[in-house]
Amino acid sequence: MRNLRLKKFAAVTAAATLLFGFNGQSKASEEAAGTGIAGVGQKFTLHLHHLHTGESIDVVYKVGNTYVPEAMEKLNYFLRDHRTNDVSHYDPREFDLLHSVMTKLGKPNGVIDVVCGYRTPWSNAFLRSRGASTGVAKNSQHMQAKAIDIRVPGVRTNVLRDVALSLRGGGVGYYPVSQFVHVDVGPVRKWTFSGSSE
Repeated sequence: MRNLRLKKFAAVTAAATLLFGFNGQSKASEEAAGTGIAGVGQKFTLHLHHLHTGESIDVVYKVGNTYVPEAMEKLNYFLRDHRTNDVSHYDPREFDLLHSVMTKLGKPNGVIDVVCGYRTPWSNAFLRSRGASTGVAKNSQHMQAKAIDIRVPGVRTNVLRDVALSLRGGGVGYYPVSQFVHVDVGPVRKWTFSGSSE
């Protein structure tokens, strides 16, 4: 009789272990996806303010090496074409580049002012139609959701440019008249545009 009770106890314990073991795995995978509690890895955060829409977003977009799907959706919407409201799917390396810029500036919790995010082909053509003085490229990385034009309050534009260039993460455009820096994750290159834009 005692052996029977021990066997039942062992069976219940094994079932509980399996049940809680699976729950633990499920919770761990949720955490790895950034939807659970801290402790999985470093949290990567961005604080953005869009100068055209007036919207702001504070988001943990990556935990460890895992991009957070819900955060990516929010960022894609936040960076939508402000003329048409069309949304694209940003290359997540662009967010890593912004995070690296802020870290190198010594402002990991600082706010980035977004001048321009995603642009539809229509929006890009519209800007180009205003003349060469806009400095808008025909095949802009903005149309591929790989570029953002930014300012960082309290940081001179030439300093922001130099930091972005030092990272060699893609293209860096310096717009001293309009006071912003273009950063993209396309080919590594640089340019200065002395006209006015956006």
